[in-house]
Amino acid sequence: MKSALPKVLQTLAGKPLLGHVLNTALDLQGKQAKNGPVVVVGHGAADVKAYLTHAITEDARFAKVVTALQAEQKGTGHALLQALPKLDVQEPTLVLYGDVPLTSKKTLAKLAKLADGVRGKDSALALLTQNLANPTGYGRIVRDADGAVTEIVEEKDASALQKAIQEINTGIMVLPTNALKKWLKSLRASNAQGEYYLTDVIAMAVKDGVPIRTTQADDEFETIGVNSRDQLAQLERVYQLNIAKQLMDAGVSLADPARIDVRGTLECGTDVSIDVGCVFEGCVTLAAGTKIGPYCVIRNSVIGKEVAVHAHTHIDGAKVGNQSVIGPYARLRPGADLSNDVHIGNFVEVKNSKIAANSKANHLAYVGDSIVGSRVNIGAGTITCNYDGVNKHQTIIEDDVFIGSDTQLVAPVRVGRGATLGAGTTLTKDAPPNQLTVSRAKQVSLQWQRPVKKAVAKKPAKKVSKGKK
Repeated sequence: MKSALPKVLQTLAGKPLLGHVLNTALDLQGKQAKNGPVVVVGHGAADVKAYLTHAITEDARFAKVVTALQAEQKGTGHALLQALPKLDVQEPTLVLYGDVPLTSKKTLAKLAKLADGVRGKDSALALLTQNLANPTGYGRIVRDADGAVTEIVEEKDASALQKAIQEINTGIMVLPTNALKKWLKSLRASNAQGEYYLTDVIAMAVKDGVPIRTTQADDEFETIGVNSRDQLAQLERVYQLNIAKQLMDAGVSLADPARIDVRGTLECGTDVSIDVGCVFEGCVTLAAGTKIGPYCVIRNSVIGKEVAVHAHTHIDGAKVGNQSVIGPYARLRPGADLSNDVHIGNFVEVKNSKIAANSKANHLAYVGDSIVGSRVNIGAGTITCNYDGVNKHQTIIEDDVFIGSDTQLVAPVRVGRGATLGAGTTLTKDAPPNQLTVSRAKQVSLQWQRPVKKAVAKKPAKKVSKGKK
């Protein structure tokens, strides 16, 4: 990856690869599982552990995840050996890979079902395989004349005949844990890589008479691992196109399915339309009839019905009421809570403020730490001066207020119901209701001469003397 960040912490759809894998594993386990997934850490172990700790704040299920340290990277079999003390021998073990992020719960449930009866003598081993047109780089599934799996041969150890096999080992498998304990301790590093291969347990299972069953994923991308930036980008597009298809199947209109990014969850009502280049992060809800213009970024927000969000608008941690109009080039920051039919226009920023119905700030304004009533008009260039350099203070603007352009409201301050603030006012005291409040210097006109730019004298050109030959 050519990165200081461990590969499993590289992000796909805004989430580390490992996060995708663990979410699927936790979904598969369900709430009743006694033990959580075991993550084998090695390279970048401190970074991976820090991520797992942080992830608990976003998903409490991550508290069940434990780690096992593989101090030296000696192969997949060696990795699983480090996790063995933390596995429940009475339950089957599902092996997943931190850099294979898109394996579905459906596929894994199907694989686990093949291993039913893993308790006691009826145990089975289930393998997830895949047929590839170009199997280069993968271990091959070797079968006997009856089609039964006999072994897995890694490419570097494979013969020319074995390399022609197109069925490959994805590495994902379900194993009987009690038998696995014995098999792992019998592994030898007698191969071209000098590593302890987990795949060697297949031949051991055959020898012990353990049934080996196989299945395949519905889609090839479910088994693709990430080993380069290029592969990561390809999987990102696969993921986003799948999300786009789900949205369109649910009735959402996308101007271009190839130009949308969902980095979290996006819930949409009927007849929602989304233009190109939009990014949705965290948990976003768009109610019925809402239209999102091009190149908007919306994060952790709830947008009401029939809202128009115009181009290049940023919305983060906000609520927007029905039939409101936002943008273009507007910014709603965390705590912005807009009621119905609120207009927030171009280059207007709202932060930690409640704005009641039918109010508007159409141009070049900042509303921060404020409570704004209904039917308020906030003129261009108006700002609430909410920060004194140390503390934040609140501005209260009551119903039916008209605020003229280029006005500063120095908090804490209250503007009474029906008041009008004249353009250019700097309000430092409460404005009484139903009155015009003006604060500006007396206009004066003076005779004067506008400065004129001085002419720069040109330097005379130097004479060049002619030398004698």
